Amino acid sequence: MDPIGVYLHIPFCRAKCPYCDFYSLPGADDVMDRYTDALCARIRAAAALYPRRAATLYFGGGTPSLLGAARLCKIIACVREVFPLDGAEITLEANPGAVTAGELRALARAGVNRVSLGLQSAAAEELAFLGRQHTLRDVENAVSWCRAAGIENISLDLMLGLPRQTKASLLRSIEYCAGLGVPHLSAYLLKIEPGTPFALRHLEALCPDEDGQAELYLFAVEELEKRGWRQYEISNFSRPGLESRHNLIYWDCREYLGLGPGAHSFIEGNRWFYPRDLSGFLALSGPEMAWEPEGPGGEFEEYAMLRLRLTEGLVLPDAAARFPGGAAQKVFDRSEPYQKAGYLRREGDRLFFSPRGFLVSNSILARILEG
Repeated sequence: MDPIGVYLHIPFCRAKCPYCDFYSLPGADDVMDRYTDALCARIRAAAALYPRRAATLYFGGGTPSLLGAARLCKIIACVREVFPLDGAEITLEANPGAVTAGELRALARAGVNRVSLGLQSAAAEELAFLGRQHTLRDVENAVSWCRAAGIENISLDLMLGLPRQTKASLLRSIEYCAGLGVPHLSAYLLKIEPGTPFALRHLEALCPDEDGQAELYLFAVEELEKRGWRQYEISNFSRPGLESRHNLIYWDCREYLGLGPGAHSFIEGNRWFYPRDLSGFLALSGPEMAWEPEGPGGEFEEYAMLRLRLTEGLVLPDAAARFPGGAAQKVFDRSEPYQKAGYLRREGDRLFFSPRGFLVSNSILARILEG
């Protein structure tokens, strides 16, 4: 059977950023000890139901590094025991100010070979606005410590469309990342989610409008590619061969297991999730997964939508082999007006969005996938 991706949600943060809608909360040592044990129990239960090799292991959050190296190493050992991890990509998300050189050395010995750091911006005023507690020196230290531990595959997050952000301030952030020489960047447009402190303070009024966001996004794509980061997904850029293998599992509509409160899974044609409820997760016992159904998954429309997030796009022979019946050809046919408008491009049997097309991809997908 094909290998799967394993995602583990670590729902602990020192403080919640005012724009964040992910499930996270403070965690005392005893709670994190209990969570480590509960997560290991779910890992073993999952392996009993779905005995596979794990192609990737991803610690997301929250701030996974807050769990500490000892607990994280215990979890990795548990995964390795029941899901073979030979040659796997093992990624840890970390805030630059919440990791130490010693912890990174221990994690590298345990198998962590990729670290994703939440930089967000290299402009001090933008970091302050976002409520980030790290400094640029923290970022530089974290990158240096990763390398000293033997972890070269480092990713930095950047945020676009911040209040009063300009091309000049964004370029400072891009040049800062270039100076650090990291092989991967994720560049996300700020989305103010309902119920977050940013939404309650109506800060969207200070953000660039849609045209301003589009300018910043297209500027970022151009400047990143000038510096050797190839765009391979709407919001992701890498040096050749260093794309996120874990996220590519999602975008190729392949199977993955998600464990922890708020985590989602796609396995054997169905989607499942755990409620955003730490207490409920800690109370689980027995061999059952105890997750909640989210309905079937993996249909052609979902596959095509996810593939079209990638700059590689939808490849007609691959799609037709996976979904016989002509659905893929219909998408190619319906795309012609958007190709003429410059939003979609076709090269042989490959259909993909242009950078400008990515900005309006949701509305175009609705039309070409539903006819």
